[in-house]
Amino acid sequence: MAEKKENIKTLAQNKKARYEYFIIETLEAGIELAGTEVKSARQGKINLTDAYASVKDGEVFIKQMNISPFEQGNIFNRDPLRERRLLLHKKEIMKLVGQMQQDGYALIPLSVYLKGSLVKVSLAVAKGKKLYDKRADIAKKDARRNIERTLKSRY
Repeated sequence: MAEKKENIKTLAQNKKARYEYFIIETLEAGIELAGTEVKSARQGKINLTDAYASVKDGEVFIKQMNISPFEQGNIFNRDPLRERRLLLHKKEIMKLVGQMQQDGYALIPLSVYLKGSLVKVSLAVAKGKKLYDKRADIAKKDARRNIERTLKSRY
C-alpha cells in the first residue's frame, strides 16, 4: 500500500515567537474559519505577530490573529481580529490547561498552513525569555554564522 504524501503549504509564520519564547511543546490544531477568511488565508493575508491563544470554558480560542478581509467578500467579510475557535480533542485541551497553570507559560501560534485543503495552526506551549536569554541566543547565532563564513572562505 502506497503512502499518501501530504501537501503542506505555509501561509504565515510567527518568527518573533521563537525569539521571545522558549518552545516547550508543539501541537497541531484545526481552526474554525468563515468562507471568506479561508479564501483570504489561501492568499497568505494572515498576520500572527501579536497572536496568542487562551482556554475558555473548555475550548481554545486564538486572539489577535489578523486575517485581512477578502477583496471580493463584500458583506460576508468578518472582523479581521475576531476570536477564532481552535479544534482540539478534549484530552489535548485538558493537557494544555494543566501546562498553562504553571507560572510564565503561554499558548503561542507558531505558524498557519494548509494541510491538503484544511487550514491548520501550529500551537506551542512556551515560556517567556528574559533579556539575557535573548542576548545569549543572538551571540550563538552570530558565532555559528562566523564559523560557517570562515569554513566557506577556506574551501
